[in-house]
Amino acid sequence: MVILPLLGPLHVLHPRYNARTVVELVLSSGNKSVYLASYSQQGLEGRVWRDKNEMALFELATFLEDGRVHLEAIGDNAEGLQHEAELFSEYLGNVPRGEEAKEKLAEIDRELSEFLRLPRLPSEFASEDFVGGLERILQKQAEFAGEGPATGFRQQRMAQVAEALSEIEDAVVLVDVLDYPALMRRLPDARGPWDQEPTKAEMERALLDRAWRLENEEEWGNLLAQLAEIGSAEAGYLASQIYLAAGQSEDALRILEDVSRGDFSRPEYLPGYVLARLGQLYDLAGQRDKALRAYAAVRALSWAPAEVKEIAQAGLRAPFKP
Repeated sequence: MVILPLLGPLHVLHPRYNARTVVELVLSSGNKSVYLASYSQQGLEGRVWRDKNEMALFELATFLEDGRVHLEAIGDNAEGLQHEAELFSEYLGNVPRGEEAKEKLAEIDRELSEFLRLPRLPSEFASEDFVGGLERILQKQAEFAGEGPATGFRQQRMAQVAEALSEIEDAVVLVDVLDYPALMRRLPDARGPWDQEPTKAEMERALLDRAWRLENEEEWGNLLAQLAEIGSAEAGYLASQIYLAAGQSEDALRILEDVSRGDFSRPEYLPGYVLARLGQLYDLAGQRDKALRAYAAVRALSWAPAEVKEIAQAGLRAPFKP
């Protein structure tokens, strides 16, 4: 059995364990059936992972659509139990010394974030240094607030998942990184991620992730050239972002208009970003009518990231100003 941790939006910080790496490991495992440990079947069917920025599942979508991979969720009532952690945080805000407790938990969250943001090789996620290190940080949370609502009933959920997996001879399991140690401890014979030669698609994903972060301005010229070589709609959008960040909004608009004339439906988060940014660029160019149409197109999408919908709503109220 193979267990692969999902890092959500943090995959963009891991060039060697990015969203495409997860897909490549799934494919190289030879297993067509993939199980989601941190989502329920209802959550999977409702595609709630999109709002959690589950980048690896966006990347896996193409393989699900063409039948190369079958996905099944086995986290019974996972979303409801995880929601208890949010309710617990709200509860703390309404009790004596609650803010003090929230600050303590926020301190643990900061330590957790620092630990997870450190770039690692795939095999390092399978090491005791990682599993044990993450487990120790999560244990601080459980010791302070108890295992239950504060942790989203993590131990209970993973015990149920492990029991379900015990009836499956061979499988690939994708699990939220915060649930990963609890599941690995219950399935000691399972294999974590491993190192293999990065594929072209994986290296391109690492490049796209670097462009999303928009760091190191001195490297933008080389980055633009590499994005042009990839030539995808997402690469075009990111090139437009770089030109806008460099103060060249006319070039940004020209590139994004080219993107909008083609197919920019994948990844599923991309249409919203393209249309919202297109609206802003039209506003900067003084083309308010086109801007309004672009913002309205965002609202017409069946789904878009929350931040994109906020951008479109603001753009409909008033022209964008940087």
